[in-house]
Amino acid sequence: MTATILTTSPTEIFYPSADGEPVAETYDHLYAILTTLEVLKQDLQGKQATVLANQFLYYAQGFPKLRVAPDVMVIFDVAPGGRDNYKIWEEGQVPSVIFEMTSPSTKSQDLGFKHDLYRQLEVREYWLFDPKGEWIEEKLRGYKLQGETYIPILDRHSEVLKLRLEVEDKLIVFYRDSTGEKLLLPNELAEALRVETQARQEAERQAEQEKQRAEQEKQRAEDLETLLEQYEQRFGKLS
Repeated sequence: MTATILTTSPTEIFYPSADGEPVAETYDHLYAILTTLEVLKQDLQGKQATVLANQFLYYAQGFPKLRVAPDVMVIFDVAPGGRDNYKIWEEGQVPSVIFEMTSPSTKSQDLGFKHDLYRQLEVREYWLFDPKGEWIEEKLRGYKLQGETYIPILDRHSEVLKLRLEVEDKLIVFYRDSTGEKLLLPNELAEALRVETQARQEAERQAEQEKQRAEQEKQRAEDLETLLEQYEQRFGKLS
């Protein structure tokens, strides 16, 4: 199936980048969005991909009202970096993975309009995360595109991202397929950096102490050599 993208003749049409609506319903939803954004940006650093959060996705050229704002979307084979909004016809790529941080108030849209739209656009994976567990008991639910249909992802494995997804309290955590390594959350990354910095500073301190000790030993050897020369000048060489 090929995604249908509506187009019209190019004109001076304004595509807004904001609508004045809040980014997220609650702090938990906002924190889940921002954390997912930062962790995936960390994982995709250096690759031809971008990760965007709560920015308009325009899918019909010439129709600025036909838009949606996924909580987090991952797009491959595009230039890295942020955008004010994302127009499919300009970038040439549809998002490969979309995350929605869902709640009872957005459930019907997440399972209805967005589910159908993302399927029609051929978004390969669609993940719903309910950080408070208000309507998804297991909190995380994924779908992958099979033909023209979304089917459940039963093992919480993202084939697109090559990551395994788990739930840790009110956040999604990610593990690399290749190594099983956990992608650090921002606070964990900050702590790891702090520990690494302390270890480096301690290593530098020890190296400086060793340098000073070596210099002291060298000076002591030179002093002894000087004393020996002075002794031999006065009393002759030692037998």
